[in-house]
Amino acid sequence: MIVNTLLIKLKDRDNVNIAKARDMLLSMQGKIRMLRDIQVQTNIRPGALSYDLILTTRFDSMKDLEAYLADPVHVEVAKYIVGAWETAAAVCYES
Repeated sequence: MIVNTLLIKLKDRDNVNIAKARDMLLSMQGKIRMLRDIQVQTNIRPGALSYDLILTTRFDSMKDLEAYLADPVHVEVAKYIVGAWETAAAVCYES
């Protein structure tokens, strides 16, 4: 199993924007065949060094992860998220 995580710090860090970004990410659920699982959690301890959201996605293989990244549903969501984030950090690992 391939697990891909993305930490996201938004430009506008109010609760409305955080909720909208969370909903956008979760909108991919059930729409991308190779996406085995998706979770989005909101940080409950905000601060200057913290990120607002963590996205965790799971795939059967790296090939499936690459196909997910190119999927039109993901591409549309990514356009919104990349435009809304101040910074992001990713970790991908095998479990």
